[in-house]
Amino acid sequence: MYKNILQSIDNVAIWPLISFVIFFVFFLLLIWWAFTVNKQFIQHMSNMPIDDATSKPNHSGHEK
Repeated sequence: MYKNILQSIDNVAIWPLISFVIFFVFFLLLIWWAFTVNKQFIQHMSNMPIDDATSKPNHSGHEK
């Protein structure tokens, strides 16, 4: 049954190729970002959970 449904779709063979290309480009961009990101940004993001527990912002958005 499913075989007949897929055969009725025009150009069904191109969709796996398109999905692979999208995945591959995304993966390459993610690797590129990981090697070029600012190390201070990574350090800041890794300390955010710790900093959040020690300093609570008040209603105006400034830290106490």
